[in-house]
Amino acid sequence: MGVRPHLPPKAGRRRPGGGGRARPEQGPDPRPRPAPAPHPRPAPESLTYFRRALEALKETPEAGEERELLIHNVLKELETQAVALATDRSGSGMLQELLVSSPPGPLRRLLAALLPHLRSVACHRSGAHVLQSVMLQLPRFPEALARKEEGDVKDGDPETLEELVMKVASEVRDALVLYSGDTHGSFVVRTLLQVLGGTALESEIARPRGPQSLDGQRALVREGKPASFEVPDTFLSCLQELSSCFLKDISVFITDKVSSFCLQIALQVLHRRLPKACARLCDSVIKYLSTRNSSADGSPLLLFLRDQTSSRLLEQVLLVSEPPQLQSLFEDHFQGQLQALASHPIANFPLQRFLDAITTPQLLSQVFEELSPALEGVLAQGHPGVIIALVGACRRVGTHQAQILQLLLEAFHCAEPLSRQVACVPLFGSLTAYEVYYGLEEEDVPSEHKLEVAAARPLGEVTVPGSLLLQHLLHFSTLGPVLRSLTSMEGPQLLALAQSPAGSHVLDAVLTSSTVTRKQRRKILRPLKGHYVALACSRHGSRVLDAIWNEATLGTRKEIAAELGEQNQELMRDPFGHHVARNVALGTFLKRRGDWEQQQGAVAKRRKALSTILGD
Repeated sequence: MGVRPHLPPKAGRRRPGGGGRARPEQGPDPRPRPAPAPHPRPAPESLTYFRRALEALKETPEAGEERELLIHNVLKELETQAVALATDRSGSGMLQELLVSSPPGPLRRLLAALLPHLRSVACHRSGAHVLQSVMLQLPRFPEALARKEEGDVKDGDPETLEELVMKVASEVRDALVLYSGDTHGSFVVRTLLQVLGGTALESEIARPRGPQSLDGQRALVREGKPASFEVPDTFLSCLQELSSCFLKDISVFITDKVSSFCLQIALQVLHRRLPKACARLCDSVIKYLSTRNSSADGSPLLLFLRDQTSSRLLEQVLLVSEPPQLQSLFEDHFQGQLQALASHPIANFPLQRFLDAITTPQLLSQVFEELSPALEGVLAQGHPGVIIALVGACRRVGTHQAQILQLLLEAFHCAEPLSRQVACVPLFGSLTAYEVYYGLEEEDVPSEHKLEVAAARPLGEVTVPGSLLLQHLLHFSTLGPVLRSLTSMEGPQLLALAQSPAGSHVLDAVLTSSTVTRKQRRKILRPLKGHYVALACSRHGSRVLDAIWNEATLGTRKEIAAELGEQNQELMRDPFGHHVARNVALGTFLKRRGDWEQQQGAVAKRRKALSTILGD
């Protein structure tokens, strides 16, 4: 019987290791929305001026007073039309592009100009992007939040960035349900929560914010924007007040799809900065859901685990809950229901997050005892993410590793006869049972594994869930069958694994696992000899070859360079091969072998010294 995961519709949410969720049509929203007000249109000459200013900015040096002065003058010139520009599609995109390089002064003046019109701007498709961009720049200069500039005082507007952000937070707090429930305003609320908590969530920062803002936002991530940054105590106090507002209208934030996203971000931020407030909020969510409609087959909470909106919120609650809370959740709501949740098309996702959050041997033992007998059935239903999360919990906690590996071998029909275990890596990677993978008929007595047949068969497609499963297993303390399977693979099969987008990460795990010895690594990777050129000319294979090179001894490096040198011209014509040739210093190897060996010897000594220091 095959155990390939069911492929969900593209419109649903995709999860690594377990299908996706369809997004049902939204019904009419009973909550009041702000009446759409006509927004002023920017003057055509202002947009023209703006475009020319941006062109001039691109020709200005990245750092220096000239650039800051240009941005200051542009924003000051357009200050009277700030609302019109922010709510215009073209003007919004240009403003966001400018804000990425803005110093604090112009940023403060722009926020002050938008503040009197906060509701109309925040709930506007383009205006919300501008407000987000303004707030996302604040971590670049935390020391300027409370600073007043002389020029601003002379202009009669002495408010600091800190005071302006607090005004924004005050208005949002007074109408939190309205802002959080608005499609565009909810993004502003989510960004505000991060700024108040001094926490930059990468998933939120990296998301596109407007027609021309994607490059700017990605630049923040590429620059290594910190996960945390310093904020004034007033920000944390305001964040505490906002968490209380969530508690007052908890029913809205649990049941409304758009508002629920704001509560999810609040939980993540509070978990990092105000853990006690986070725990109170989690308790309120669980208490509210546990007292709703009773379920015939268990706790009322089970109904909400099967709901599109509330299940997503519960996933976040599970991820930020402390071990005692998780233990209580299991005993009061989940115990006896794990197999039913694992087979449900929606409830299996919060179950995965529950497994991801387990850190204690006691809870893992209880969960393992209940869930492990259904392992093959869950795989056959197309929910491998549940099994991957359970395997990940075994890896993290360090218990039940041998047991779950044996159960996996049985689920993929390669536990008996013992000769079949050598085929486990292709089976796990493709999420396919032994008989299906090798095209065998159903047998009353399983046949022995035929090595010559297996060697002649090309490697099956490695899936993302299968790759994740193997990566976890390669970090187990006992991984005999997995290692034996890897060492039995022929060169073409190992090459296909390295060239696979998902399979290449399996070899990454081989190279980084602390439980795979250097001798075992050499034995696994030896069949790749003779295929180095094919690896080098592959998008994913070249990355694997780079990783092998970084871990290789001087003798192995000579072998790799000699083989690559035979096809030097082919490598130089290939974009990936060209990169590998440069990394290997192939030109030096071919023309000045002595210099190359001296350089590589020095690199090996530095790496050894560094390993010794880090090991100490």
